[in-house]
Amino acid sequence: MALIPFDDRDGFIWFDGALVPWREAKIHVITHGLHYGSCVFEGERAYEGQIFKSVEHTARLFKSADLLGMEMPFTQEQINEAKEEVLKANNLVDAYLRPVAWRGSEQMGIAAQSTKTHVAIAAWEWPSYFSPELREHGISLKTSSWKKPAPDTAPCHAKAAGLYMINTLSKHDAEKAGYIDALMCDYRGYPVEATGANLFRIKDGVIRTPKPDCFLNGITRQTAIELARDLGFPLEEDHITMEDLKSADEVFITGTAAEVMPIGKIDDTVYAVGPVSRALREAYENLVRGRPYMAKKNSEAA
Repeated sequence: MALIPFDDRDGFIWFDGALVPWREAKIHVITHGLHYGSCVFEGERAYEGQIFKSVEHTARLFKSADLLGMEMPFTQEQINEAKEEVLKANNLVDAYLRPVAWRGSEQMGIAAQSTKTHVAIAAWEWPSYFSPELREHGISLKTSSWKKPAPDTAPCHAKAAGLYMINTLSKHDAEKAGYIDALMCDYRGYPVEATGANLFRIKDGVIRTPKPDCFLNGITRQTAIELARDLGFPLEEDHITMEDLKSADEVFITGTAAEVMPIGKIDDTVYAVGPVSRALREAYENLVRGRPYMAKKNSEAA
């Protein structure tokens, strides 16, 4: 199935305060965000017409912009309203949304004091990121040779475009080797995430996830932690080692695109998609669609 280029689609994009036809939402090639990575963004999902945790995503967008020294020209309330406007204009019910803010073409060079911050919001129909077969058996990860930067070397708590360069390199390398995604370790060598999702490891019914001290504290990650505690699963926030992963009973990742996704293989270690991962995935799927998430309690699921 051929991909439809994203610059050749029908619909509308919210661009600097107004809806414009999709194909007219363009920027100049001499744009600071393109040349120097001064760009932040969000990835969000709408389920049955409702944007999941829209307020939290917008707050993070503004935090990311602030970490990059970018002054947002709109309020958070205006961005939240604009996202709803984009969904309606494109007649979308289940969709992915991409708010993005970047420094414009008003100034070119390392310095950017004279640039303006521009904002756009696009949305398109996007079903589950992974096939039913992968959701049943789990995806595969290949450990990347790239490391997530230390917090004193990059604005690692911002969802900034430039920070994803090594993720792209890592994912391409993993795909060439026949894997679905890459496992990213931090600057200390601790595994922390996939290329766009946070990491969770389960051993003897106890869930462990790394503290987000040098990587993005995902909103889906935070949601999964809340669900795990609501459902009675013991949960720790602490470092995970490669040996921890090799001895795990289950592994899963969380992200807006990935949702709650079990891992079936990391390098040469194979995992079963177990009861804890299944319970949390079911609870998450119910939560985002406004349904009760009465999954099995820990004592029953384990």
